[in-house]
Amino acid sequence: MSPTSETAHGGRRLVIVESPAKAKTIKGYLGPGYVVEASVGHIRDLPSGAAEVPEKYTGEVRRLGVDVEHDFQPIYVVNADKKAQVKKLKDLLAESDELFLATDEDREGEAIAWHLQEVLKPKVPVHRMVFHEITKDAIQAAVANPRELNKRMVDAQETRRILDRLYGYEVSPVLWKKVMRGLSAGRVQSVATRLVVERERERIAFRSAEYWDLTGTFSTGRAGDPSDPSSLTARLAAVDGKRVAQGRDFGADGRLKSEAVLHLDEEKAHALAASLADTRFTVRSVESKPYRRSPYAPFRTTTLQQEASRKLGFGAKATMQVAQKLYENGFITYMRTDSTVLSDTAVAAARAQVTQLYGADYLPEKPRVYAGKVKNAQEAHEAIRPSGDRFRTPAETGLSGDQFRLYELIWKRTVASQMKDATGNSVTVKIGGTSADGRDAEFSASGKTITFHGFMKAYVEGADDPNAELDDRERRLPQVAEGDALAAEEITADGHATKPPARYTEATLVKELEEREIGRPSTYASIIGTILDRGYVFKKGTALVPSFLSFAVVNLLEKHFGRLVDYDFTARMEDDLDRIARGEAQSVPWLKRFYFGEGEGAATGGAADAGNGDGDHLGGLKELVTDLGAIDAREISSFPVGDGIVLRVGRYGAYVERGEREQEGYQKADVPEDLAPDELTVAYAEELLAKPSGDFELGTDPVSGHQIVAKAGRYGPYVTEILPEDTPKTGKNAVKPRTASLFKDMALDTVTLEQALQLMSLPRVVGADAEGVEITAQNGRYGPYLKKGTDSRSLTSEDQLFSITLEEALAIYAQPKQRGRAAAKPPLKELGTDPVSEKPVVVKDGRFGPYVTDGETNATLRTGDSVETITPERGYELLAEKRAKTPAKKTAKKAPAKKAPAKKATATKTAAKKTTTAKKTAAKKTTTAAKKTTAAAKKTAAAKPE
Repeated sequence: MSPTSETAHGGRRLVIVESPAKAKTIKGYLGPGYVVEASVGHIRDLPSGAAEVPEKYTGEVRRLGVDVEHDFQPIYVVNADKKAQVKKLKDLLAESDELFLATDEDREGEAIAWHLQEVLKPKVPVHRMVFHEITKDAIQAAVANPRELNKRMVDAQETRRILDRLYGYEVSPVLWKKVMRGLSAGRVQSVATRLVVERERERIAFRSAEYWDLTGTFSTGRAGDPSDPSSLTARLAAVDGKRVAQGRDFGADGRLKSEAVLHLDEEKAHALAASLADTRFTVRSVESKPYRRSPYAPFRTTTLQQEASRKLGFGAKATMQVAQKLYENGFITYMRTDSTVLSDTAVAAARAQVTQLYGADYLPEKPRVYAGKVKNAQEAHEAIRPSGDRFRTPAETGLSGDQFRLYELIWKRTVASQMKDATGNSVTVKIGGTSADGRDAEFSASGKTITFHGFMKAYVEGADDPNAELDDRERRLPQVAEGDALAAEEITADGHATKPPARYTEATLVKELEEREIGRPSTYASIIGTILDRGYVFKKGTALVPSFLSFAVVNLLEKHFGRLVDYDFTARMEDDLDRIARGEAQSVPWLKRFYFGEGEGAATGGAADAGNGDGDHLGGLKELVTDLGAIDAREISSFPVGDGIVLRVGRYGAYVERGEREQEGYQKADVPEDLAPDELTVAYAEELLAKPSGDFELGTDPVSGHQIVAKAGRYGPYVTEILPEDTPKTGKNAVKPRTASLFKDMALDTVTLEQALQLMSLPRVVGADAEGVEITAQNGRYGPYLKKGTDSRSLTSEDQLFSITLEEALAIYAQPKQRGRAAAKPPLKELGTDPVSEKPVVVKDGRFGPYVTDGETNATLRTGDSVETITPERGYELLAEKRAKTPAKKTAKKAPAKKAPAKKATATKTAAKKTTTAKKTAAKKTTTAAKKTTAAAKKTAAAKPE
């Protein structure tokens, strides 16, 4: 009996999906008899720390969360924030007759379904329900035609998870010890970072070359019209039969690759232009050939991310967030796919709209079929397209903002994919003449006319290069024939300079990863998000710029873990994981070879062909990370700038230095965090070194005998004391040095010992009020202020910290405290509507600098962002990342307030008041301690590799 027929007899079915939004949509299609609930993503995973590992496990298992000695058995734990949801699912399941696992149809979704089954332990029939679009027909068909869980897909996903855990947890600690605490390494993130670093290295090594050529405007002498222009513009192609050098003829070192071309400098170019002023020109050849352009394949994940970046300015993460909403609300098919295949239903829908909107002339006789170009693509999936058996036009959807824009892009691309080719003609005209000094000059012009636009009526693909010519651009040339005379209206000399290779953008990095077959399309957005979050890469406009920190990390990995960041090896690992998914390889033997060594999959030997486990010894990952003595931490974090200046990456950031520490003439200066590595020239480094920086010895504190120094810190200049070497730094008896920030009008090279001691004496006791409550003057992160108990009042200047009297302080406290906020400042910039919260996003000026907000979530602008250059998409991306880091707030139910008795003795009231005050004080202390514990926990969590 099918599930649908059973429903008619009154059974109760529990359907579990991943997101609440999807649950709401699907519930509307299933109706009575079905309970639809969300798992809210993964319900369990590998433990994030040893504290989460059950007590029965010891040793390496507690550290890794994987038992490497017993067939790499993973230790799964239910996420702390999912325990309540798991209980809810169990309660619902207890009241149900059947369970439908309706998570996404990809490997990740299959793994979530398996985890649900393992945790819920259902005693009722279980069905795996899959669909690639959320429409009534698709959902009802999925219920009527369930399948079993695909264990091979689960094994493949589990192998990936274990592999990534071993990689991250074994390699990341090496980075902590040799570069900086809190760093992480990852199977794909490290390779992606290496790509960005290598591009920056190319830019640093690049040497620009100058070259010149000529541009001529030639007239036919006929009156022109749009279909037959009277003139054409051509560029100098050759002189005396020798091709004129263009940018492509120069290498990265600024030199010509071949002497077979003519390099014109400015003087030669101007002289040649002058000598051609009175030359008679003729058409030497006209070459015409048919032009044909076929439509682009429907979108898959990566091409959607690339086009959304080019046309809409979306980052990869923002694209996937908007697409997720469109999918969950039934507008598009599943957005994580590497397939370009369209179902017969979708092809019919697209062809119907071609005829309806553009006419039968634009419809090819046969449907177009697109073969998958991605290796190991999951062809059972469809391309990304509008959902349903009749596509809604963008105007029919009722969508707005970014959801409308992305839907329109997907709709246009899908419809265009079933339209006829664009056709036309391309023409190349060669024009020649002899200069006054007897040199033969040949100019060339090319043109293109489109006689039938075909699919271009609906859609034209964008380009990564903003100066690139799009497919629908026409260049009409006059109708000329060989031997026709042309008059030179103007000949000008043009100078050019070669440019370094462009930095990656999110779109071009996604394209590069896919072309190298590294990672999976569904993971690219999170990979880019990770390298941005870790500080390995920052954005300047749309460009991805590597930090100096990433140079040190990549340097270490290349020199000591070369195979792990080798592009071909990483791609072969991806092949092996796909072989496991297809049942052609086994998970445990492969993991053993990768981790312990020997043969196929060994970390240092590469992923060999299937079954080839013989040959030379190949070390595993475990062997690599145990020999750390050969890694010179200073050497891998040092990069020569020139003229004896070296850039070093330290635990507090990058700095330049010249000379040897403790020797005369030593110089050191911090490097700005937002400086692109290719901008660190010798001249700029000299400029940094010339500024006051480093430690300034101010003298000795006459009371403590400790040396006092002024330093340049990450958060500004400050003064501190140097404690003796034997001072305990941790434990109960730990002593922290006194430290104080400099006032705004103070400078590192002018602050005195007396000023430093005065700063470190804060907070200063001003006196006490009539009730004996102490008033202190303090300098805080928001400026100078007074404090009396829990009551704080701002001071107008830093000088008041040392000059304010008790009487003046009491006068300030006698004034009523300003409870309301000052009038809100107008936003610095408006960015549009957030695709997730659907609320307006603006840039505001805050205490810590400019930030973006949608009224609910605030995200500070990062290094490389600025109010002037930030795009709407970058703003949405920062908010999305902040939401991902911030756990959902739980709404606690307030206990009903207890009514106080109508009358009480005065003595009782006084006692109660004292008790309440004591409780508040104790609670405050507890809260402060809790905050410190939380801060410490966050710091520890930030250092975890994943």
